[in-house]
Amino acid sequence: MGKRILVTGGAGFIGSHLCGRLLSDGHDVICADNLFTGTKRNIEKYLDNHRFEFLRHDVTKELLVEVDQIYNLACPASPVHYQYNPVKTMKTSVMGAINMLGLAKRVRARVLQASTSEVYGNPAVHPQPEEYWGNVNPIGIRSCYDEGKRAAETLFFDYHRQNKVDIKVVRIFNTYGPNMNAHDGRVVSNFIVQALKNEDITIYGDGKQTRSFCYVDDLIEGMVRMMDSADGFTGPVNLGNPGEFTMLELAEKVIALTGSSSKIVYMPLPQDDPVQRKPVIDLAKKELNWEPSVALEEGLKKTIAYFRDILEET
Repeated sequence: MGKRILVTGGAGFIGSHLCGRLLSDGHDVICADNLFTGTKRNIEKYLDNHRFEFLRHDVTKELLVEVDQIYNLACPASPVHYQYNPVKTMKTSVMGAINMLGLAKRVRARVLQASTSEVYGNPAVHPQPEEYWGNVNPIGIRSCYDEGKRAAETLFFDYHRQNKVDIKVVRIFNTYGPNMNAHDGRVVSNFIVQALKNEDITIYGDGKQTRSFCYVDDLIEGMVRMMDSADGFTGPVNLGNPGEFTMLELAEKVIALTGSSSKIVYMPLPQDDPVQRKPVIDLAKKELNWEPSVALEEGLKKTIAYFRDILEET
């Protein structure tokens, strides 16, 4: 029996993939997005589906709908976008959480918060388990996003304790794949676009800082499993790929896969940019029977093909 499911931020990179997955699973999907960073292009193939509904809506405002489940993904997630209007970013995380939790409380829906590995800040513990409280600068240029997501987690657990709201919290590590914004400033999209244009590939810092890259289909599988997991298991749970790569390794892989003539250039590291980021996913393995299956090279090939098409259209 299909459910009625709300996805906030549903026209974004991850949200659009989630909408597609939920539709293919037989659910009715309401996609709410203010299109600040999301785009109708990401969801246009669903617009004729009678089980899909698009609402242009900002989560800082109340939303009155009847649903069984809510995935709260609404928030700019790349530094370029969330630093553009940091006050709005903070409001989106905090007011969005309050509004979605209030909706879940009213209609007795289960609500999942798309939190982030950024709650760990520039980690002093490596790799990062869920028990780690993080090392976050509360007054830096990234704080609007990091602290906004931390505050949202606080609200989720307070609504759960105080009002018995049925919550699930996932912490998303670096994710990549088709539907990424070509101008979001994230490392995978940056490197691929620069390589396809045969421009210099810019590495910030010495290139030795590491990230773990999870292909979007793997992430969506983890999110759906978390939403459908047993009552009482709230998380937070890390969702990401524990395979760790340096920025230099990633750049060289992208150059090889695109056949690019790009050269690598080095720029200063931005403020509070984490040096290491890698998830411990033991909890996801145990509770959700989940771990990523798409290798970096396989995922990069699909992502490169997507960006090739995008660049040919422009």
